[in-house]
Amino acid sequence: MALRSRYVDGDLPYDRVIPAERWLGSLLAGAVGDALGAPVEFLSTHEIRARFGPDGVTGYEEAYGGRGRITDDTQMALFTVEAMIRGHLGRRLMFFEQQPASVVQHAYQRWYHTQGTPWHQAGGSYAMEAEPDGWLVHERGLHHRRAPGATVLTALKGFAGGAERGTLSHKINDSKGCGAVMRAAPCALWSEDPLDSFVVAAQAGALTHGHPSGYLTAGALAFVVHRLLDGGDLPTALTEVRAELVTWEDSEETVQALDEAVSMAERGKPSPDMLAKLGGGWVGEEALAIGVCAALVADNLAEGLLIAVNHSGDSDSTGAICGNLLGAVHGLRSIPAEWLEELELREVIERLGRDALVEFSPANSLTDPSWRERYPAW
Repeated sequence: MALRSRYVDGDLPYDRVIPAERWLGSLLAGAVGDALGAPVEFLSTHEIRARFGPDGVTGYEEAYGGRGRITDDTQMALFTVEAMIRGHLGRRLMFFEQQPASVVQHAYQRWYHTQGTPWHQAGGSYAMEAEPDGWLVHERGLHHRRAPGATVLTALKGFAGGAERGTLSHKINDSKGCGAVMRAAPCALWSEDPLDSFVVAAQAGALTHGHPSGYLTAGALAFVVHRLLDGGDLPTALTEVRAELVTWEDSEETVQALDEAVSMAERGKPSPDMLAKLGGGWVGEEALAIGVCAALVADNLAEGLLIAVNHSGDSDSTGAICGNLLGAVHGLRSIPAEWLEELELREVIERLGRDALVEFSPANSLTDPSWRERYPAW
């Protein structure tokens, strides 16, 4: 595998300016795509058309007791954002190593707690206090089970029970489910170098998914979102990440899936039946391919999200991935206002997103107690 990384090799100052419009667009559009796909996640294309008409879903529909409801995809993405903030603060304070895998693991154990497991059982080695720390885990709106993936739950339960943390070299299973890639976009924040973000996202993916197509797709998404946040265009970012992927062992599936997504997009906007040739999105490389293809062919963000969710398969995850990409391209203002207004936990998502902009500001020197209480640096 390749590890050509400035931050891995040395601690350089973070002087990257992340455009708020693109970052908040990526985070919120990911949540919107998730919410659009939630009502049809387990439906075939035939069932979607029968229930919602020939065009399928064209806006929010009822899921989990309401409209605009997010799933575990957005929940875990939010805990990934929090981990990036806490990990970066810890790096600024020189508390621990450059790579934040342990901080991400801690964050995912907090998410595991929100799924109904008492903290003393969910936290594992992090459950040193009676309650988990930080503000995000105490947002009651996150304490709902929204069809969480069995692989993720099993991995986090195992860690809580004393199992060794999953890494790129210590693989805890052979799963390549999409549960790693769908939460990976926030790793784009970590560094000025997109390769660092790739590595951090792959490491975060390996905490729960041991197959290369599980964690390399996570790395690829973070890399591409990083390039888009910095003003790059999607086709160029895909060419760049492909060049990186081929240097990694066992990347063939991910590279082939991306090649097929680009090839399909070059032939025009795919129908749901055509999109199905990329798979159902239940595994990492298929989910990434569908999200990428929808983003490439769309004339605008709304169109891309609807292409990404109206297919037989894991529609919330493919919608979230497409939203991460198109939000980073077109920005926050490209998201239809009515979709933002009805989005569950919009205020929490935006608050966390803006806090990330503060932590990752080049001028940031915040170390005051209130900030460290909101984001403990471990």
